[in-house]
Amino acid sequence: MMIHRSTFLLPPTDDVKTTTTYALIILNQRLPRFSPILWDHATLRVCADGGANRLFDDMPLFYPHADIRQRYKPDVIKGDMDSIRPDVLNFYRNLGTKIVDNSDDQDTTDLHKCIAYILDSVSDNTKSNLCILVAGALGGRFDHEMGNVNTLCRFSTTRIVLLSDDCLIQLLPSARHHEISIVSSVEGPHCGLIPIGAPSGSSTTTGLQWNLDNTEMRFGGLVSTSNIAMGEMVTVRSDTDLLWTISLKKNIYEVEEGKLHDSQHDSLS
Repeated sequence: MMIHRSTFLLPPTDDVKTTTTYALIILNQRLPRFSPILWDHATLRVCADGGANRLFDDMPLFYPHADIRQRYKPDVIKGDMDSIRPDVLNFYRNLGTKIVDNSDDQDTTDLHKCIAYILDSVSDNTKSNLCILVAGALGGRFDHEMGNVNTLCRFSTTRIVLLSDDCLIQLLPSARHHEISIVSSVEGPHCGLIPIGAPSGSSTTTGLQWNLDNTEMRFGGLVSTSNIAMGEMVTVRSDTDLLWTISLKKNIYEVEEGKLHDSQHDSLS
């Protein structure tokens, strides 16, 4: 049984305890408006080389009246170093960020490199409760998006969540039964289940407006898009890996005229 709950979209609080260890990867797309929340949950923060530009340029837009770049210092910048600007590289290097140049490896994506670094950095005990959040994984070039989805499949035993302003995507491995708790204040109701890698001969769900009942899904046939989460729990069982996606509500953070509005983040202390 795997239990999924998107509490990483809510500001961390002292009265909500979790056994999950979060790591954050920032890629080279516009940062989601809730990126400061993801940052606060993470104990390890890694930028792909182009993602460092996004952190440097986009995070201050959430706090236009404060100098926050030194506060949001990544632990590591890792990649082939073909995208990062020299001024950004020097800024974070001078703050003590570790720089890992993998320009000799052109066979894996920057996301793959960052995930591999995180898995090498955490203990075996931590890996069982690890969740890797990926900001900037969606949007931009379609081949990049599909490369990121492919990376989910390559690390199918690790919980990885791809995030954009509009939705999240994660892999539901076929070997497990899945319970997905819907955090209705920040996500849903629109959702989907998409077979990836191979057709699904049998998928069964509860909690959706249009449930699957030993249903076959495949490209060129039926896939479950534009479905609706009806309550607080969705269950999924399938004979093949599925992608789960759910929409994210705009009120996670409300950005108006470049100012970040959220009572939990009015202070930078």
